[in-house]
Amino acid sequence: MRGSAPEDEKRTPRPALRRSATAVAAAVLLLPLVAAAPSAGAGRPGPDDLQRAFTEAAQRYHVPRSVLLGVSYLESRWDEHGGAPSVSGGYGPMHLTDARTALARAPEFSEPDADARGDGSRARRTTPAYQKERAVLPAELPARLRTLRTAAELTGLSPEKLRTDPAANVLGGAALLAEEQRRLGRAGSADPAQWYAAVTRYAGEDSAAAGSAFADEVYAVMRQGQSRVTDAGQRVTLAATPGLGIDSGQAGRAGAQAASTTDRGAGPGDPEEPECPWSVACESVPAPYEEFGDHDYGNHDLANRPRDQRISALVIHDTEGSWETTLRLIKDPKYVSWHYTVRSSDGLIAQHVPTKDVAWHAGNWYENAHSVGIEHEGFLASPDAWYTEAMYRASARLVRYLSRKYDVPLDRQHIVGHDNVPGTTAATIKGMHTDPGPYWDWAHYFTLLGAPFTSNAGPGGGLVTIRPAYDRHRPEYTGCEKPGAPCAPHGSTAVRLYTAPDERAPLVRDIGLHPDGSDSTIDVNDTGARASTGQRFAVADRAGDWTAIWYLGQKAWFRNPEGARTALDSRGLVATPKEGRAEIPVYGRAYPEKEAYPAGVPYQEISPLPYKITAGQRYAVGDRVRGDYFYAPTFDVSGHAVVHGNDVYYEIQLGHRVGYVRADDVDVRRSDAQGVS
Repeated sequence: MRGSAPEDEKRTPRPALRRSATAVAAAVLLLPLVAAAPSAGAGRPGPDDLQRAFTEAAQRYHVPRSVLLGVSYLESRWDEHGGAPSVSGGYGPMHLTDARTALARAPEFSEPDADARGDGSRARRTTPAYQKERAVLPAELPARLRTLRTAAELTGLSPEKLRTDPAANVLGGAALLAEEQRRLGRAGSADPAQWYAAVTRYAGEDSAAAGSAFADEVYAVMRQGQSRVTDAGQRVTLAATPGLGIDSGQAGRAGAQAASTTDRGAGPGDPEEPECPWSVACESVPAPYEEFGDHDYGNHDLANRPRDQRISALVIHDTEGSWETTLRLIKDPKYVSWHYTVRSSDGLIAQHVPTKDVAWHAGNWYENAHSVGIEHEGFLASPDAWYTEAMYRASARLVRYLSRKYDVPLDRQHIVGHDNVPGTTAATIKGMHTDPGPYWDWAHYFTLLGAPFTSNAGPGGGLVTIRPAYDRHRPEYTGCEKPGAPCAPHGSTAVRLYTAPDERAPLVRDIGLHPDGSDSTIDVNDTGARASTGQRFAVADRAGDWTAIWYLGQKAWFRNPEGARTALDSRGLVATPKEGRAEIPVYGRAYPEKEAYPAGVPYQEISPLPYKITAGQRYAVGDRVRGDYFYAPTFDVSGHAVVHGNDVYYEIQLGHRVGYVRADDVDVRRSDAQGVS
């Protein structure tokens, strides 16, 4: 029964408490990394082969090359992903979808027992669907899940070749675009302005709004231009065309999506009008607020934010499941909840819980009360079930909108991953989730947010901002497919932390994650010795090509060589124990002092985490907050209360996760006041 556990331990997210391919929830398409088969008779590919493939496909099907390049960039950023399919079963640079084949080739996974509630009982929120479901696809798949078969019919190429040969894949995408143009009753044209409606339909037929938003982003990319080296070493360039417009008849041909993508501006709580910016495709898929069983209810709490409590963080998750499975689960009142889901294939956004209300998504009740949770369709442990450019861009637009609406700063202390949310007590640290993981491209994401990570100081600034070059930075990980098995090399946002300036030294220890004293590992889900892009840490020391930071109460070293920096020099505020204090505690939540609780609201004890900050250590400050607590034990909101205290806390970058220290325990000063040169 819901009232049997401390309030802060209830809103634990999905039952798969540790994100890994061996413990995947609702496993629909957690897919193996399949090496791409080379074309018959082909030699070693040249670095410009893919660029030529776009040119040849454009000529063959009379599609403007810029349109092909723009569509492909939104779908895959021109990457091949080693021939492995995306989370929605899409293959290659053009994301040709073949969901049945992708599912048939996916390995079986079993779901381990999980304490879904967070209080020791497994009776709650461990649904059969989550324990053992593999997707049951309908007899007739949606068009967006079967474009590869259509491309095979149009080109005469085999499905296998379209899946594994990048040049063939591009031909298939060109054929699909040309077919959409024909179905719209329009001839092929060299003018990109004439292809907007076809691009809209390429994104999928199940949502005109999503197609329109996808096409808008494609045309934005074409105006801006792009150039990059792909995951296969291919140099691809799309020249900028700043004056590119859209033919006046195109939007109407694309469908009645214009009204669907206007700024909703809805009043909070209106389930029919999602809270989204005008520039994205957004629909309402409400999560139920229902009472059931023995005075239990789900799957979120009605609230009145930001009037009663400030929204100070936006939490980025991944679903570890498909779009269809995710939407099915959010409708279950016995399940947990989150505010939004972003679809991989085209960036369609679904809102489930009004932002004024508290969703059960972060596994930390204090963080839930102060955050908005945004899920992204995908799997952290399989980098080739990729996060598409369309998804990144739609998500960035949503985050910018929410940031403006609730005055949330665009930095990594306020735009956090689920893997940065702290455990509430020592006992809950091991169960905290690790999504979106080391492959989420935070640098690219923040560039799209309009807040790229840059240096604001010299070596004496006292802080560093983690910022490896994503594509070139490829640390080893294990556990993506099987425990202990190496993951395929892939770009990463995280740097590895050692006990000494030597890669042969042990990794730093996380005594909360490994209370038995064992070392941290390079498992893709082990966050114990990991600093992530955008996070800021206080400099503790420097030695040659190495930099040390204060991390979980210890010095942690990472490679930061001249000419290939993995961190930027920065300055800001740091917290350090008050003079005369040998050590101070760290907390996973910022609750009020006991005296603040009124009669009838049980006091929530704040137990310290197992980490200690000792004299002389310094930690980057992210926020200053006054303790509060949302009391919501029943379905009847008349019994709810928000307790506001006088105790003040500072949020700090403690390790990979944030933490809280009492203002009475620390001095806060500029980092460059005692910078390390």
